Parts: sequence; structure tokens; C-alpha cells
Amino acid sequence: MSIRGQFDLDLKELQNLLNELSHVALGALNDAIRSLDNLDVEAALAVMENDYRADDLEEEINDLAILLIAKQQPVATDLRRIIVAIKIASDLERIADYAVNIAKSTIRIGNGPLIKPIEHIRAMYGHASKMILLTVEAFNEEDVVKAKEIAEIDDEIDALYGQTIQELLTLTKERPEDIAQITQLSFICRYLERAGDHATNIAENVFYLVKGRHYDLNK
Repeated sequence: MSIRGQFDLDLKELQNLLNELSHVALGALNDAIRSLDNLDVEAALAVMENDYRADDLEEEINDLAILLIAKQQPVATDLRRIIVAIKIASDLERIADYAVNIAKSTIRIGNGPLIKPIEHIRAMYGHASKMILLTVEAFNEEDVVKAKEIAEIDDEIDALYGQTIQELLTLTKERPEDIAQITQLSFICRYLERAGDHATNIAENVFYLVKGRHYDLNK
């Protein structure tokens, strides 16, 4: 096999590892929200125990990327793709970390009951999960249209975040005895909002990959 042929295979492996990491991060987020929905402490603990999977994949991606740079000395688009892969892996690992944080908040809430329905939290999760799926497609296809859509969805998460936090602040006055749970629900909203920000970071890196320059999609 030619040197270029092997390099293309290695780039494909890098892409496959990123796809796997995205599935792990999305799965962790889904499991964390389900544990909150059901106030299932055991399920929340499982999210925490499985966090090593995202960490290991990020390390594997970084190791392969560094090896490719050292051995192949790529330039132009190839180099951008490797650098972007490292950055995307970091963002996906952080999203998995936010899933762990949500699980920890669920454990702190305990057996409940919840002081209010969590429709807005579910909606924020729905938007975040869609963004994560789109990030993988945008990277794999080098599709800036999908990358731009990610940033637009993030605006919806931000709006829900602001609305939900305002409602929770109102509840602190009405139900001061439940301040501990209100605080944890506020944290969960923040974790989902940050997950959306990291997905937007990925979208910006897709723009960099395709266009060769940086764009701020949070404006």
C-alpha cells in the first residue's frame, strides 16, 4: 500500500474514533437525563462509572493525531483535519463530563419528588442531542450548512435556559425550603447550555476545516 493510501486509512480511523466518541457522549447525556426524569440514583451512578469510555477515546484520538503529524508531516487540509479532530474530541469529552455532572445533581436531588415539571430541561436536552448528531454529520461531510444549523439550534437552548432559570429563581422565593433542589436543577440547566456551547465550538471547527479560517457562530 502507498504512503498516501495508509495515511487515508489512518484519517478514516480518526474519523471513526470521533464518531464513536460522539455516540458515547450522546449516550451519556441521554442516560443522565433519563436518570433525572425517573429520579433513578442507580442509573445516575452508572453514568458516572462509565465516564472512562469518553476519556479513553479522547486519549486514543489525541495519540493517533499526534502520530499522524509526526510520521506524515501533513499540510493544508490534511493538517487542518487532524487539528480539528483533536479539538472536536476535547469538546465531545466535555459534553460527556456534563452528563456526569447532571448525574451527580440527580443523586443530590435524591428521591424527590421534583418541585416542578422538567419539560424545559427535556427540551434543552432534545436540542443538545440534535446538535451533537449534526456535529458528526457536519464533520464527516464537511458541511458548513449543517454547521450553521447547529449554531441556530444553540440560540433555542439559550432562550430556554434563560426562561427556566428565571422560573427557578421565582421558586426560590415561593419555596425557600426547596432551595437545594432548585439549585441542582439550575446547575443541570447550565450543564445543558454548556453542552450546546461545546457543540457550537465543533461547528466553528467544521467551518475552519472547510474554509481555512475561524468564524464566531455565537454572535
